[in-house]
Amino acid sequence: MQTPIDPAPPKTNREPSDEPLPEQLVATGATHTAQLLAEVAALPPLPGVYRYFDASGAVLYVGKAINLRKRVASYFRNIHAGTRIAHMVGRIASMQTTVVRSEAEALLLENNLIKTLAPRYNILFRDDKSYPYLKITGLALSGAPCADKAPAADALAHVAPLAPTVPIASMFARVAYYRGSVEKRHRYFGPYPSAWAVKEAILLIQKVFRLRTCEDTVFSNRTRPCLLYQIKRCSAPCVGYIAAPEYARNVVNAERFLHGDANQVLELLESRMTAHAERLEFEQAAELRDQVAALSNVLHQQSVDNVSDRDVDILAVKVQGGKACVNLAMVRGGRHLGDRPYFPAHVEEAAGIDDLEDEVTAASISVEAQVLEAFVAQHYLEIPVPPSLVTSEPVRPALISALAMQSGVKVSVVHQPREQRRIWLEMAQTNASLQLARLLSEEGSQRARTQALAQALDLAVDDLDDLRMECFDISHTAGEATQASCVVFQHHKMQSSEYRRYTIEGITPGDDYAAMRQVLTRRYSKLAETMREAAEAGLPITGTGRLPDLVLVDGGKGQVSMAREVFAGLGLDLSLIVGVEKGEGRKVGLEELVFADGRDKVYLGKDSAALMLIAQVRDEAHRFAITGMRAKRAKVRMSGGQLEEIPGVGPKRRARLLQRFGGVRGVGLASANDLATVEGISRELADEIYRALH
Repeated sequence: MQTPIDPAPPKTNREPSDEPLPEQLVATGATHTAQLLAEVAALPPLPGVYRYFDASGAVLYVGKAINLRKRVASYFRNIHAGTRIAHMVGRIASMQTTVVRSEAEALLLENNLIKTLAPRYNILFRDDKSYPYLKITGLALSGAPCADKAPAADALAHVAPLAPTVPIASMFARVAYYRGSVEKRHRYFGPYPSAWAVKEAILLIQKVFRLRTCEDTVFSNRTRPCLLYQIKRCSAPCVGYIAAPEYARNVVNAERFLHGDANQVLELLESRMTAHAERLEFEQAAELRDQVAALSNVLHQQSVDNVSDRDVDILAVKVQGGKACVNLAMVRGGRHLGDRPYFPAHVEEAAGIDDLEDEVTAASISVEAQVLEAFVAQHYLEIPVPPSLVTSEPVRPALISALAMQSGVKVSVVHQPREQRRIWLEMAQTNASLQLARLLSEEGSQRARTQALAQALDLAVDDLDDLRMECFDISHTAGEATQASCVVFQHHKMQSSEYRRYTIEGITPGDDYAAMRQVLTRRYSKLAETMREAAEAGLPITGTGRLPDLVLVDGGKGQVSMAREVFAGLGLDLSLIVGVEKGEGRKVGLEELVFADGRDKVYLGKDSAALMLIAQVRDEAHRFAITGMRAKRAKVRMSGGQLEEIPGVGPKRRARLLQRFGGVRGVGLASANDLATVEGISRELADEIYRALH
C-alpha cells in the first residue's frame, strides 16, 4: 500500500516525551535554522518516511523510521564527524515527513519515493524491469493445473468433441512471447530474465506439444498447413488436422510442464500411449510416442529439473571500486532460465547511510548487504515476488515481511543454501563478479577516451564527467521518410533518454544539406533565445539549458558549412561544430575531422582513443536515424490508412484485403496477381495497389 505524500509535515496530537528540545539538538559540523530544529523536535513518535532537501530544493535522502522523532533527531544530535552522514547532514536545509500505519507501509513508501525522486544519498536501481512473459491465450480450462494441482477429470468437458468444419481461432489456444501488463483473460508464465529465454521455452512447447504460434488473422485464413506443421512444430489446428479436445489436452500438458510438473506429464503421456497401443490405435500411439521422446529429451537436457524448488530468485551482490552489481538468476518451474545483471547508482555516496533505528547495528551492516536490501525493496515493488529467495547476503526480516504483506505470498529467504541452491548461488556470484569487472573495464576505457578527446581537440572543460556531445545524422531512402537523429554523450556514456528524432518535411527529397539545416535550427533556436534572455538578465545558464561542449555532424565540408550558417544566424559559437568526414573508401579509422571555425582538417589516427569515441557516437547517431527512418517508412508503406488513401479502395475493399491476407503486412507482401483474386479488386486496381505499396 502506498500512502499519499503530504506536502508538509502532518499535524498530530503529540504526547509529552523526554525527546530532545530544539536547543538540545546539535548539528554535526553545520549550522541549521531554528525552524528546522524545531520541526525535528516536534515530530511524532510514529512510523513514517522522511525526506531531506538542500538549499536549492534538491532531495538528498529518503529514509523510513519506526519512530520518526527518535530517528530524525539522531541525525542532528549525534556526532558523525568525518563520515558521509556528516557530509549529508551539513547540506540539509529542509525536510518533509509522512506518517504511515506500520513499518511495512513505511518501507514500501520509502522505496516508491526513492524510485521517484532519485536522492543522491540513497542506493538507486534503474526502473527497467520490463520482463518478458510466455503467454497462452484464452481463459484457463476448467480445472487447469496450477503449480500444486492436477487437472480435474472434467477439465475438457466443455470442449467440442470434434473440430469444426471451419476451425475457430478462439477454440485453439496460442502460445506467444509477451511483454506488458497482464490480462485476466489469458495465462502468463514467467517472468523470464530475457527474450531469449522466452523464445527458447516457446520452441520447447512447439517441439513437445505442437501448439500454434500464429496470429488469429493468419489462423482464420489458412487453407493448408504451414511449414511449422511440416517440420513437426505445430499440429495444424487451423485446417482441422487435430480435434479440439486433443489440442486442449496438449494445452493442459504444456501448462503443467511450465509449472514444473514435467515428470507427471511424461507419465501421463506414456500411459495414454500404452492404452492406444492396446486398442491397436497405432497412429495415435505413434504420435504420443514422438511426444514422449521429445519431452524425455528436454528433461535430459535440463539437469536441474529434479529439484523441489519450483519458482526461485537467486540474488548475488558484488561491490568493487565504488561500483556494485546485483546478479538476478531466475528459476521457474524448476528450470534455470538464466540471469540478468543490475548496476545501482549512488553506491559511493550512499554507503554507510542506513535508516536502521539501532545505529550500532547500522554500522555493522556491510555495503553488500545495503545494496542487496535496496535491490530487493525496489525491485519487487511492482514485480511479483517468488515464494523463495536465495541471497548472498542476509536480509532483514522486516523487509521480507513487507514484501509478503504486499504480494500476499509467503516468502522464505535462504542466506547460506545447500545442495542445488548452493550451486545456483555460486553461479550467480561468479556472474556478478564477471559483470562488475566488465563494467569497470568499460568505464575506465570510456573515461580514457573522453580525456583523449578533450586533449586532442583542446576542449576547455572543467569537469570531464560533465563533457557533453551531441551528434546529428540524416537518414532516408531515396528521399522517402527523411529522419534526423540527435544522440547525446555525457558522463562517459550514451544518454539514451535524451535522444531525439526529427521528422524532416518541406524540403526537396534527398537534400541532406537542407535536412541538416532544419534539424539544427529546430534543435538550437529556442536554446539560443533562452541564452540571450539569460545574458540580458544577468542570469547563469544551468541544467539542460546549456550548449553542448561539442556538436558533431556526420558529414564533411557541405554539412559543416550548413551547420556554420545555422550557428552564425543564431549567434552561437562556431568552434563547437565538428564534422566527421569519411576517409578513403569509407573505411573505419580513416575519418578526418572538419571544423566550422576555419581550422585545418585533423586526422587523429586509426588507433586514437579520441577517434574511437567520436566513431562510437557517430555510429550511434547513424543507428538511431536508420531505425527511425525504417519505422516511418514501414508505417507509410504498410499502414492500413494508406490503403484507404488509394483511389478506389474504400472501407469494404480494405476489409476484404485485410481478411484475405491476414493483415496489412500480408497485403504488402502479396503480388498484383494475388491482389486481383480478392472480390471487388479488378486487375487495374490490383496494379495500382501494388504500385502504391511498393
